[in-house]
Amino acid sequence: MRVEAHAHQYRAAVMLTQAQVRVLGCLLEKERTTPDDYPMTANSLMRASNQTTSRHPTVAYDTALVERTLAELKDLGLVRFVFSPSNRATKYRHVLGDVWDCDAEELAVLCLLMLRGPQTSGELKTRSERLAGFGDVSAVEAVLGRLAGRSEPMVCRLDRGPGQKEARWKQLVGDEPEWVGPGASGSSSRSERGSADLRLAALEERVELLVSLLVEVRSELGLEVPSELMSTPSTGEER
Repeated sequence: MRVEAHAHQYRAAVMLTQAQVRVLGCLLEKERTTPDDYPMTANSLMRASNQTTSRHPTVAYDTALVERTLAELKDLGLVRFVFSPSNRATKYRHVLGDVWDCDAEELAVLCLLMLRGPQTSGELKTRSERLAGFGDVSAVEAVLGRLAGRSEPMVCRLDRGPGQKEARWKQLVGDEPEWVGPGASGSSSRSERGSADLRLAALEERVELLVSLLVEVRSELGLEVPSELMSTPSTGEER
């Protein structure tokens, strides 16, 4: 599926590249998980894109590639540049809610699929704790149904592969690499490595959740929050 530039409703027109999908996914993620650092600079987007956890596949983008990708996304009407006299670096924010006509839950599901590749509804529920408040797996499946049921589907359900107990879902908003995971073709060592990556990603998510809870509790108690846990939000002019 593709996205028409400067449209106010999702429909086919321009296929997003893997780099565009990754950058948009990072903007969606960090807007929810680290709002004090959002909008984001090109350098922070490069680091987010190159994370070795909660990403499939892992990449090694440089700043120049990220900046080119952001310029392309601006031309497509999917991001805005944010300028501020107090910040020398330009910052960027997405406008996918308006352009794709998606609510917060739909964007949360798309974010995970864009950053991690095909996943089951159960995996999406587990990994979405900091992105959306899904009560149970059926709530996730309802969102997937809405996204798949559009006149231009944004997700699709994949057939179960050998050894897979549940079907996986994939995003249709852009290009993505071939998925290699449990039940997919590939060496056993590759599957084991993928399983280890999933366990490590789950552990990292728990740590991030504990940090956010710590910040909230200390703030409510009137205690000082360590600077490394907080950053100053910025405001600025958009273009």
